[in-house]
Amino acid sequence: MNLEQDPMHNATKRTWAIGASQDCAAAPTAIDARASMPWLSDVGDAAVRLAATMPEPLRKILRALPPQPPSFVLARLLDRVLLPRLDSPARAAWSGRVVQLDLDDLGLRLRMRLDARGFGVAPAGASPAVTVRSTSAALWRLVRGVDDADRLFFERALVMEGDTEFGLLLKNTLDAIGPLWR
Repeated sequence: MNLEQDPMHNATKRTWAIGASQDCAAAPTAIDARASMPWLSDVGDAAVRLAATMPEPLRKILRALPPQPPSFVLARLLDRVLLPRLDSPARAAWSGRVVQLDLDDLGLRLRMRLDARGFGVAPAGASPAVTVRSTSAALWRLVRGVDDADRLFFERALVMEGDTEFGLLLKNTLDAIGPLWR
């Protein structure tokens, strides 16, 4: 389904906390996204519980698996809850840049990039512009708006490495959008 056919996608004006009014896809609020996928909260909560109790041998197995399948799942989810909320300048700035997410407690490495079709799995040989390291619990708190990125950064529960300017752009854009899931 392309964005024009997606009932959750519509363009409106929105004022961001970091700046002036910009054209922004005012997509669904976090509550709308949850209403369309109520099972995802349960899956997220279960993943956090699983990560907290996962034995090290199972983590080693997860680390050895290819990153493409979980990256694909994350890309589809971002297409649904984040892409409709990104304005044109943010999409242009993010386009083609690889973001890597390392979930240390699960042993997962997720790699994605944004292109004209939406979020997708980043090519295996592409270097990440930014790598974000976190635990699934800290990331889940961030996505739900329980904690903000600054707090998690200061607590070292969220670590960003790579292109500082691009990392700051990601953070500020996500801060301006607000929680992706409630």
